[in-house]
Amino acid sequence: MNAAPQRHEALSDEDATTYAGWFKALADPMRVRLLHLLAGERRPMAVGEITSRLPIGQSTVSHHLKVLADVRFVLSDRQGTSTHYQVNEACLDCFPAAVRAIMGQP
Repeated sequence: MNAAPQRHEALSDEDATTYAGWFKALADPMRVRLLHLLAGERRPMAVGEITSRLPIGQSTVSHHLKVLADVRFVLSDRQGTSTHYQVNEACLDCFPAAVRAIMGQP
């Protein structure tokens, strides 16, 4: 006899909105590449340095960084006239947990 499927808790409106924002931020391939670059470097990087590593201009990099910072995937630190960005390490735990919650897994 098959066991009845386990029911899982429904996502709250707040969590669903947060998670949707995270996935929306990652819906652009260049933002995924930018996040991958920062994650691989494991150190704060200035916009100019990031721009030199990607095939897009500084204003576009800045726009993408703002989107990623708005959902806290990256953290920014103003240093004089430049801003340095780095991956928010807390995402390494939060994002997989969000995927499990969306998929109804413990």
